[in-house]
Amino acid sequence: MNILHIDASASDSAASHTRRLSSQFVERLKTANPSATIVYRDLVADQLPHVDMTIRHAWTAEDSGETKLAETMSRSKTLVDELKAADVVVVGSPMYNFTVPSTLKAWVDHVAIAGQTFSYTAEGPRGLLSGKVYLVLSSGGIYSEGPFAGYDHLSTYLTAIFNFLGMLDVEVIRAEGIAYGPEQDQAAMASAAQRIEAMAA
Repeated sequence: MNILHIDASASDSAASHTRRLSSQFVERLKTANPSATIVYRDLVADQLPHVDMTIRHAWTAEDSGETKLAETMSRSKTLVDELKAADVVVVGSPMYNFTVPSTLKAWVDHVAIAGQTFSYTAEGPRGLLSGKVYLVLSSGGIYSEGPFAGYDHLSTYLTAIFNFLGMLDVEVIRAEGIAYGPEQDQAAMASAAQRIEAMAA
């Protein structure tokens, strides 16, 4: 098993709910699969540049010799290869302003490459990847249900992206309402941790 573990929280490991939960999940997966390999990508410690048209030109003119294109190509190819090799992807991400952190969006823009992770066909786009995805998410409010469910552009966006790339098996683990006070915070984390234990088992 090849595991790609991605963290996108701007908080450090002690303060971040998703860093703690995603780390717990990966550790449990490793315990259940001792021979598994883990590739870890911290999108805050090693931030990716926002993409411009260079990325399209890089993939279509790999041998151009231009330094900027070569750097873009090398960076994007590394990320694409990591994703292609993964049997399991674990993404730890908080909700920022109802959606993904910009660091995670930059990663998506580096890996959603036509001809590499998806293709255009006469019948429409077709994902080229496979594998299992676990989205370990947190939010200050509650968005999985209730009056603010329509504000959730975190789980819906990430699920849509991975589905588009061909990874149709996506599970969502949430720690919600963490801003509603210490008791709700603890309850949300306990519920998410329990779900992780059940899934990893």
